[in-house]
Amino acid sequence: MPLRLYNTLTKSTQDFVPIDPTGAVRFYSCGPTVYDDAHIGNFRSFLNADLLRRTLELCGYQVRHVMNITDVGHMTEDDNADGGGEDKMSLAGRRIAEAKKSGKLPAGADIDPSNPYAVAEFYASRFLEDARHLGLKVAEEERTQPQLMPRPTRCVKEMIALVSALIARGNAYVASDGVVYFSVTSFAAYGQLSGNTLDKLREGEGGRIDAAHQAVKRHPADFMLWKPDPTHIMRWPSPWGEGYPGWHLECSAMAEMLLGDEIDLHSGGEDNIFPHHECEVAQSCCASGLPHFSRVWFHTRHLQVEGEKMSKSKGNFFTARDLFAKGVTPAALRLELTRTHYRTNSNFTMQGLRDSQRMIDRWCAADAALLARENDGAVGVGPMQRALAEFKAALEDDLNIARSVSVINIAISEPPSGSAHEERAALARMNSVLGVLERNAPLVAESDDLATKVEALLEQRKQARAAKDFAASDRARDELTALGVRIKDTPQGTTWERAV
Repeated sequence: MPLRLYNTLTKSTQDFVPIDPTGAVRFYSCGPTVYDDAHIGNFRSFLNADLLRRTLELCGYQVRHVMNITDVGHMTEDDNADGGGEDKMSLAGRRIAEAKKSGKLPAGADIDPSNPYAVAEFYASRFLEDARHLGLKVAEEERTQPQLMPRPTRCVKEMIALVSALIARGNAYVASDGVVYFSVTSFAAYGQLSGNTLDKLREGEGGRIDAAHQAVKRHPADFMLWKPDPTHIMRWPSPWGEGYPGWHLECSAMAEMLLGDEIDLHSGGEDNIFPHHECEVAQSCCASGLPHFSRVWFHTRHLQVEGEKMSKSKGNFFTARDLFAKGVTPAALRLELTRTHYRTNSNFTMQGLRDSQRMIDRWCAADAALLARENDGAVGVGPMQRALAEFKAALEDDLNIARSVSVINIAISEPPSGSAHEERAALARMNSVLGVLERNAPLVAESDDLATKVEALLEQRKQARAAKDFAASDRARDELTALGVRIKDTPQGTTWERAV
C-alpha cells in the first residue's frame, strides 16, 4: 500500500507522491533555536520528523533531509509576526553570565557571554550531542555534511537576495520606518495553511499584531523580512541598512538554497503553523512563482508532562540531558517521545518511560536469543518475518506507531521458529525505523557523578524530613544548592535540574 500522511495544508490524509519520479524526497524540518538546551517537547517534534524520514527510507525512498539550527533573529515574542521582544541570544548570554558569577557554569560554557556567536555555538554543540544520542539521522550526517544543518548566520547573503527578489516582484516593500515588510495582500493564498484569513488577522485574531508597527504597514498582518537596527546584538550590512533578518525569512532562504524552490515535506511543531510556516509559504511561493512551497506539511502536537503543561516553575521541565543524567537510556527516551501518534497530544510520564524501557529490554533479549541460535540451521519464515509486512503497513497508515510497536510485541511473544538469521534481519529492519536497540544503555558522561550525588542527597533530605530533623534536611538542601542544583517539591515527589 502507498504511504499515506495527514497534510496540514489540505486538512486531509492523502497518498504521498514525491515530486521527483525517481523517488528522491526533499524534506525540510524546523530545528532548534540554540539559546538553551532543547527540552523534551522540542525533541518530540524532532524525533517524529526523524521517524517519518526513517519510514520513507523503509518504503524505498531516498531522502535528503535538512534541519536548520537557528542562531539569530528568533525573538521572545514568537506569536508576533513582526519579531517583537528581545533576541533570545541576548537572554542566553545573560543566563551564562549569571552562571559564571555564581560559579555554576556547565562544562564547556567558559565563554564570553557577550559574544552571541560563542553562545550559539555552545548550545548548538550540546544540541547535536543530544540529537546524536537520540538517533536523529540528520545530526549524524552533519558530521560529514554540515550543510544539512545550516545556520542562518552563515546564509545572510541568500536571505538578502530573497528579500531583493520579493521587493522586485512587488511582494515586499520598504516602510517609512525603514523596515522591509512582506505584503500579505499580494499573496491570495495567505492563511490557507493555518486557516487565518486576512479579515480575521485585521481584527487581531489568529495571532498577535504589534501595534507599534501598524501606522507604517499596508496591512496589519504584513510581517518583517529585514529590520535595520545598528544596536542589535547580531547584525549585517544590507541595501536597507545594517540590521538583521526576520525569523520566517531564514527557513525559506535555507530551504531554497539546499533543496530547491519546491519541496516534498516540511515538518515542525504545531506552534510553528502560524505565523512561522504561513509566512514561509507566502515568501517562498512569491519568490518562485510556484503554487506550492511544500507539497505536504507535517506537524507534531504538544507534549505535556504528568498531565500538565511543562514548566520550570512546576518542576516538570526536562531537557534530554537532564534525563540522561538520571540514568535514562536514549532508547527509552526516544521510544517514549515517539510512541504516541504525532497528531495526538502526548503525556510524558516517568511510568511511561519505565514502560518503554521494559519494552525495549524485551526486544533486546529477543535479538540476543536470535543471535544465539543464528547457526542452528533452522529454515523457514518465523514471526519476525511475518511481522515486518504488518509493521510497515502500520507506518504507511499515517505513521501508526502504536500498531507498529504492538506488532513487534506480538511477534516476540510467539514461539521462535524459522531462520534465525532472517528473523534477526527482519527485526533489524523494524529497528531501522524505531532506532532503539543500539541505544539501550545509560550514557557515561561527566554528569553521572553529579546525578549519583544528587540522588543520594535527595534521599537523605527525604529521610530527614520524615524524621522531622529539619536541620539535617536544610543541610542536604544547602549541599544540593552548592552543587548547582535546583530542587522542586511536588505532590508526585521531588524533581531536580541543574541551574544553568
